[in-house]
Amino acid sequence: MANNAELIKQCEERAQQWLTPAFDEETRNEVKAMLEAEDKSALVDAFYQNLEFGTGGLRGIMGAGTNRMNKYIVGMATQGFANYILKAFPGEENLSVVVGHDCRNNSRLFAETVAAIFSANGIKAYLFESLRPTPEISFAIRELGAKAGVNVTASHNPKEYNGYKAYWSDGAQVLAPHDTGIIEEVNKVTIDQVKFEANWDKIQIIGGEMDYDYMTAVHTAMIDQDVINRQKNLNIVYSAMHGTGRVIVPLCLRSWGFQNINVVPEQMVVDGNFPTVVSPNPENAEAMTLGMKLGTKLNADLVVATDPDADRLAIVCRDDKGEWMIINGNQTAMMFCYYIIENKKKLGKLKPTDFLVKTIVTTEVIAEIAKKNNVELRDCYTGFKWIAREIAISEGKQQYIGGGEESFGFLPYDKVRDKDAPASICLICEIAAWAKDQGKTLYDLLMQIYAEYGFSKEFTVNVVRPGKTGADEIKQMMADFRANPPKELGGSKIVTWKDYQSLEAKHADGSVEKLDMPTTSNVLQWFCDDNTKVSVRPSGTEPKIKFYIEVKDPSFKCAGCYNRCTAAAMDKIEAIKKSLNQD
Repeated sequence: MANNAELIKQCEERAQQWLTPAFDEETRNEVKAMLEAEDKSALVDAFYQNLEFGTGGLRGIMGAGTNRMNKYIVGMATQGFANYILKAFPGEENLSVVVGHDCRNNSRLFAETVAAIFSANGIKAYLFESLRPTPEISFAIRELGAKAGVNVTASHNPKEYNGYKAYWSDGAQVLAPHDTGIIEEVNKVTIDQVKFEANWDKIQIIGGEMDYDYMTAVHTAMIDQDVINRQKNLNIVYSAMHGTGRVIVPLCLRSWGFQNINVVPEQMVVDGNFPTVVSPNPENAEAMTLGMKLGTKLNADLVVATDPDADRLAIVCRDDKGEWMIINGNQTAMMFCYYIIENKKKLGKLKPTDFLVKTIVTTEVIAEIAKKNNVELRDCYTGFKWIAREIAISEGKQQYIGGGEESFGFLPYDKVRDKDAPASICLICEIAAWAKDQGKTLYDLLMQIYAEYGFSKEFTVNVVRPGKTGADEIKQMMADFRANPPKELGGSKIVTWKDYQSLEAKHADGSVEKLDMPTTSNVLQWFCDDNTKVSVRPSGTEPKIKFYIEVKDPSFKCAGCYNRCTAAAMDKIEAIKKSLNQD
């Protein structure tokens, strides 16, 4: 990197602009240190590009620079967003936005900065009084008739990160053409154009009343009150992971009728440094350690957790030996879809117009469940904004009954247009109550689903490549896979190659078909003759490329097969990783 003189020169020129009085002294000193350092790696990483909206909006490491999260980047993004809203609704009076934030360091500062800038541009800002879950921000946008919204959060990322999720009037994260339109406006903004001075007449603090309305909405995700009444003493342990679910999740559970809710006290403390975990990601088993410890002490039926912004959930149940087992994101989505169909059907609530949604990288067992029950299932791109899009295009014609993705996110109703952990946690506790009613655990239910609809093991390989060099390497990996697509994976012959950038599916017999998707995406998928599925995509929010592997085993007949089939699938996954040079 040090030899790339042209790139360093460009970064130095950009950095010099951050030494003007428009930036505070702390920022100027941080930039000076990078400019004066012999090693220019930090300078390049901080200034080689502008943070861009990806599948999760704006997200990055906090610090000075154009490629970092700081109040100036937040300010320019907000000024551009405000400019776009004013253009999108010309002459319209009483424009408003909702602004929320999570528990992270600087989140309140950034949220107040966002609200101030919107207000200074004549747009009313409904600013939450303190940290709130991401799904409540989505709900509030629709509830208040706002034109847009911003949530300051980096979701489950490590403590160094913060982010900025941009929402539109439908309560969903921004899609085309608004995403590119906002980026164009943001890119035009210079720091001297940002209106940082708040117009307090245009800022309204909101809180408790919206909490009540959101909880009322969450209640509509319930399917069977009777089963909860019978199992109201279900022993639940909950962790807020230092974040926004700490108040609302226990309240929602109580409103559903659950009476035995125990919280992990150390993780109920709001702290952007996340002191009790290495990373506040419920996908990581380590983050669930304290919850499982308390679950053992209290002999709990299940342990549940939310990530810091409470859009993702994690579930831990007891296996056939009574040991704690984390239910992965694919199994979670699968269990929700199974229960929603099964119990709506039993209660006469399932309608022919009902539909489910999953992302293209999520387990195909959900497709089997939907197919056997004659329920429409739609596949969409990764990111809940695409699930929200499916809800929107069918509004008033068909009823959305659930949708999820492999990364521990689910939405069991249509009142919110993003992942919703509070509602999903209430529903998984209802599912656990239903299982207990039959003398079963969630693990037993999972085995029952595999026996009925087929066993599948999913595994995600995350290849992290930070900085400018990492971004180039990821780009090259995708180019290489397109130029030389694999012909087999772990000994299984590939029979279909899908490229969502060209929107083409090529089959082994030479035939080609067009993929029916709303837009292109940098994703590759390969399907084998034994139903193995591998998907490859660069992350939209982190410096990594992801390989999603799904392996089937038709020999699964009962719970006793689980360990054998899992072990065989892991052997197969290792072979696939070698085929992809990712072992």
